[in-house]
Amino acid sequence: MLQKLNLIVQPFVYRKYLDFSAFDALRDLHRQIRAEVTRRDLQDNIKLGPGGIREIEFIAQIFQLIRGGRDADLRERSTRGALQSLADRGRLPGDTAAMLLAAYDFLRRLEHALQYVDDAQTQQLPPQAEGRARVARLMRYTDWDSLAEDITLWRGRVSTVFETVFEDRNPPPEADDAALAQLWHRCADAGTCAEALAGRGFDPALAERLLAARQGSRYRTLSANAQARVDALVPLLARAAQTVERRDAALAALLDLIEAIGGRVAYLALLQEHPPALQRVAQLVSASTWLAQYLNQHPIVLDELLDPRSLAQPPDWPTLFARLRGELNQLTGDTEAAMDALRHFRHAQTFRLVAQGLTGLVSLEHLADGLSALADGVMQQVIDSVWADLRGRHREQPLVSVIGYGKLGGKELSFASDLDLVWVHDDASNEAGEVYSRLVQRCNSWLNRMTAAGVLYETDLRLRPDGDAGLLVCNLAHWRDYLHQRAWTWELQALTRARAVAGDADLGRRIEAVRREILALPRNADTTRDDIVAMRRRMLDAHRPQDGVFNLKQDRGGIIDTEFVVQYWILVHSHRHPELLDNLGTLALLERAAGLGLIDPALAAASRDAYREFRQQQHLLRLNAQGSSNVPAAGWEAQREAVQRLWDAVLGELPDAVEPLRGRAPST
Repeated sequence: MLQKLNLIVQPFVYRKYLDFSAFDALRDLHRQIRAEVTRRDLQDNIKLGPGGIREIEFIAQIFQLIRGGRDADLRERSTRGALQSLADRGRLPGDTAAMLLAAYDFLRRLEHALQYVDDAQTQQLPPQAEGRARVARLMRYTDWDSLAEDITLWRGRVSTVFETVFEDRNPPPEADDAALAQLWHRCADAGTCAEALAGRGFDPALAERLLAARQGSRYRTLSANAQARVDALVPLLARAAQTVERRDAALAALLDLIEAIGGRVAYLALLQEHPPALQRVAQLVSASTWLAQYLNQHPIVLDELLDPRSLAQPPDWPTLFARLRGELNQLTGDTEAAMDALRHFRHAQTFRLVAQGLTGLVSLEHLADGLSALADGVMQQVIDSVWADLRGRHREQPLVSVIGYGKLGGKELSFASDLDLVWVHDDASNEAGEVYSRLVQRCNSWLNRMTAAGVLYETDLRLRPDGDAGLLVCNLAHWRDYLHQRAWTWELQALTRARAVAGDADLGRRIEAVRREILALPRNADTTRDDIVAMRRRMLDAHRPQDGVFNLKQDRGGIIDTEFVVQYWILVHSHRHPELLDNLGTLALLERAAGLGLIDPALAAASRDAYREFRQQQHLLRLNAQGSSNVPAAGWEAQREAVQRLWDAVLGELPDAVEPLRGRAPST
């Protein structure tokens, strides 16, 4: 019965989303306690007085109330356990948590001594010398003065932490903020708004946007509490936007964000409670339209902005995935909750990685590595969760592996990439085909299904043997035979950037051995060249160039030209140079090819620089939510010329037309 009662009560205590509105509630409660302490002259009460036991409990409880809905390990009944969990998760600095634990132990021992001396339920320090002396002896002190000194020390330390955690972080409004707040309340016409905005350095054209937000149905239908928080946040938005380079874009994006989260008071409270986080939001949304849209769709990632030290740290993937695995284990049997937990994790880590790239903390290559590692780990968690709940499974662990192709396989994943996947098993059981097909179907559903938390990843399974006509999962022998006997050249090109990303580790090693075996087979250089050139011609025909526009990916002298050259080297030369089989990415393999004498080192270096610049520009376009890779052609002549010289030196001229492709063609 008690267990059932706990299950009923739990969602009301530990909210599903981060609930920073709890700060106000606990602040009000603490004010009432302080007022009562003053009224009843309880300053010497070691539980209710300043720096007492109750303040330590409040510190632990505020984090539990805010985060306990998402982190089950914080649902500790004991204050000691809660403080330790907060330290383990980095929510409290380790030294702060250690101090609070020591203070809690000291004050609890003191409480026991007080109650032993008076033989009563009390937390009040004794006023008489005799009682004080007895308490000092019980606490193993030589005299009361020494004990009193430590009591003052511990309570002072606790009070300092308490005030830091619960302080009202919003400074008094400046005159300019107050004027803007009045403008928000009296935003009756665009002219008045425009004049006020211009006076604060904003584009007057933003007046229409501000007016729409103030008079729009979203604001008018908010609860009184939510409206009050929005009213308080507007001047803070303007103040934050004024400090960034693209202040107009920042203010517009912040207004969009407030409208998106207006119905969720917890998120409004988060921004109101943490002005530095609001400042970081302004910096990020002003620099990236995509990131602004991502925040609107997934406001739960705002939590990542609270601690700038955590935001800047490189991800500790083993620890992060271990915590995710623990959370998923606690959600066994609740598919929807597990799917949302995976999505929240992926959104948070994607946001953190992209923010690190945007602020220059990591290079584009390291960003791609991080996003690829994130996808690998999430895929493994999906397989584990689905398999554990799969009916009819015939073994403890699945003998299956998922192969990543394309950007995922080459560890060049971007934040907007989908996942090209091929599933392979090596299980001789009679029911293996059916069981693993159900596994793949369910995994694909977990990845692609739209939930309240969004989509995990969009996937493409068409690179499997025989494409859409083939089985969802094939055995290793069939995959090898297909690649050996029936694969088209373009499928072998795709294989150059394939790797096992999740599933059985030993099977993954055997898959890599097959990949290297197939790619290292001797091939006719002329036939391979003709096939690659013909495929490039068809891709160009499908993506006709526009006058004055350069498509970084598709046009001549762009990304695809460079990648096709590297893939040609792998297919033709790896039987003599197995170093080319290492899946290191296009940049590293260009350098390796030059070291092997396959291309002039100077031309390889120029091509590498061009490729890196193309990728960086493509990344910037995506950060600003531009769906294409088109840029003005002017200014890219030198880079394109270097890549075209590389192509000509390795693959020769492109024909004006080619014969229609027979059989199954890749998507272009």
